[in-house]
Amino acid sequence: MSIKWWSERMNATGIGRRAVLRSLVGASTLLPAIVGELTADDALAPRRPHFEPRAKRVIMLHMSGGVSHVESWDPKPKLADSEGKTIDVDEFQGRKGRFTMHLRPPRWKFSPRGRSGTEVSELFPHLGECVDDLCVIRSMTSDHTNHYEATLGIHTGSFTFARPSMGAWISYGLGTENRNLPSFVVIAPHSPYAGGQVWGSDFLPGAHQGTLVVPGAEPVANIRRRVPSRSLQAMELEALARLNARHLAARSGDPRLAARIQSFETAFGMQAEMPEVFDLSREEDATLALYGLPRGSTQGFAWQCLVARRLAERGVRFIELIDVGSSNNWDAHGDMATHVPLAKNVDQAIAGLLRDLKRRGMLDETLVVWTTEFGRTPFNAARDARGREHHHWVFSSWLAGGGVKPGMVYGESDELGVRVGRDPVHVHDFHATILHLLGLDHERLTYRHSGRDYRLTDVHGRVVRELLA
Repeated sequence: MSIKWWSERMNATGIGRRAVLRSLVGASTLLPAIVGELTADDALAPRRPHFEPRAKRVIMLHMSGGVSHVESWDPKPKLADSEGKTIDVDEFQGRKGRFTMHLRPPRWKFSPRGRSGTEVSELFPHLGECVDDLCVIRSMTSDHTNHYEATLGIHTGSFTFARPSMGAWISYGLGTENRNLPSFVVIAPHSPYAGGQVWGSDFLPGAHQGTLVVPGAEPVANIRRRVPSRSLQAMELEALARLNARHLAARSGDPRLAARIQSFETAFGMQAEMPEVFDLSREEDATLALYGLPRGSTQGFAWQCLVARRLAERGVRFIELIDVGSSNNWDAHGDMATHVPLAKNVDQAIAGLLRDLKRRGMLDETLVVWTTEFGRTPFNAARDARGREHHHWVFSSWLAGGGVKPGMVYGESDELGVRVGRDPVHVHDFHATILHLLGLDHERLTYRHSGRDYRLTDVHGRVVRELLA
């Protein structure tokens, strides 16, 4: 528990904050530590954006492993008629050279959906019904063909070194609306590629790193207090705060230690509010049915999506849902048929989330981001290959709510889905646009580290204004 929380508690009884500090430390050497801790506390204070935002929060849906763009959001009639044909490419799975590849027709059909007529694969029947709320980007492009680097890139903007996650940058830029909950929450059943770097804060203050929630009976470990009463726990934590302050003062204000001290305050607030977030017993049967979630279940993407909505309405700034982990995911090298159960796991759940946000009046202020780290090749080395390989040259993502144009398609791949055909959107552009919708200028959102100013988009990125409503 922080000194700030303790002093606010004293304020409630009529004792001023200055008097609290004087009574605690007088002229002692603990004062610098307490000042440092109060500064660490303020890391999560709400901040004004650079300009008027379109969205207040983000729910990011990451499909791990590489969803095939030519079998999800990017119809290619010419590829559908390509059986027995070949194509020459100058690179294959990161190796340069001349390669003759066999084109592979898509396994699932596309059809126009909604008033907009946007074509969607039959893999996503429920999301097809929501297509008029989506802004589909068919010209995404990335810098790396390996899972680790591409996953790191889509989350941090860096493909080679660990850097702060986008969620951490947004927490740093905007702070939190609810001090009883983390500003950045990640819900994932298993560890993804690149592990905790996906939600890490790196050189940003540790208060901005993501808090991991694992679907199951105990989504956050040790969230329930172990002492008989809240008042006794408060007394213990008050004493702990004094010891922590002394410990920090002896270590020149170590930022990692300051972040750890601050985490006690967040944890105390989470004990009060997080269990209620996970208590779905009061959700109506109709709401559970909307997501496709059986009552009492704590597993699957439907549970993740419903909990995301509950976190969003309680003021959490950035919520990321990862559908699977670094195994048994969309990485369909051997057989594209593995896309079927994966799509079924997320299709109705995501459609339910969009409809639920919309009916509650939250979609306009919530930016929903659907993406994967790259697509899959429209070709393969073997004529009879049933799977597809990694493909970072072009892939698809979509945005919804939060100030983007609904019911539109932006950009396109070439006629076979091999490379960007028009209006490329690099990962850096994607990040710049997301920040812009939150009222943040990606060139001004910087942090001084090791003698230079860093930002999410490094020295790149442009806001794709054509996507803005």
